[in-house]
Formats: sequence, C-alpha cells, structure tokens
Amino acid sequence: MYAVIKTGGKQYRVAKDDVIRVEKLAAEAGDTIKLTDVLMVGDDKGVTVGDPTIAGAEVSAEVVEQTRGDKVIIFKKKRRHTYRRTKGHRQHLTVLKITDIAAKKKAAPKKKAAAKTTKADEAAKGDDTKTTDSASGDTKE
Repeated sequence: MYAVIKTGGKQYRVAKDDVIRVEKLAAEAGDTIKLTDVLMVGDDKGVTVGDPTIAGAEVSAEVVEQTRGDKVIIFKKKRRHTYRRTKGHRQHLTVLKITDIAAKKKAAPKKKAAAKTTKADEAAKGDDTKTTDSASGDTKE
C-alpha cells in the first residue's frame, strides 16, 4: 500500500517503512505525527484519489531527527563592475519514518427513493397550479 501526501508545499509518494526528508515540522525526535493531507491511496485492489484530499485518511510517521540540508551557494556577479556577492543557505529539514497508512473508504452514497406523485397528490396541490396556453401566452387558473 502506498499514499501520496502533501506537506511543506511538496508532494511525496510514501509506503510503510519509507524514510523521507520534509520541510521542518514542529516535533521532537521520537514523536509520532499524523499527516492528514492525503491526496491519493493505492494498493493491489486499486487507487483512491481525493478531491483534493481523502476524508478520513491519514499517514502516521515517527520523527527520526531534525537536521539541515546541504548548503546551497547563491553567487551574484556583474561583469566589469567589480560586483560579487556570495551567500549560502541550508534548509531546515525533518526526517520521517512512515509507520502506517490508514485509508478509510467512503461509504457508498445512499440512493434517495424517487418520489412518486399520484393524481390524488396533484389534485391536492391543484389550488396553486396554473397552466399556460402556449399559443396565446394566457394563464389559466
């Protein structure tokens, strides 16, 4: 079973026991968190796609550690103007281990019984009904 989740503005395809690095989440190492933005769940039987998310579905994950990503160098230069700027950035990340994927299937919508009207019902409503003569546009009561 796998799921597509959304966290930190990005989407991840995860399965049980996967380890992923996501944008920083407010949790300590060892904590268990539940990710409720589940966009899709798939297994051997088929795929369930949310609109935009699946109601009742959630992915449980354990926080392994809080870390930082690799350094990204930002370098600006304008030639022949002795203009150079170097800047670095390291993104804060949370390492998650997926422990469980719980997808609650939606119950099939109940069909409403078709309301059958009889002539007796129409006669009871007859006081409020008006008919229109299509040729002349006159209304008759």
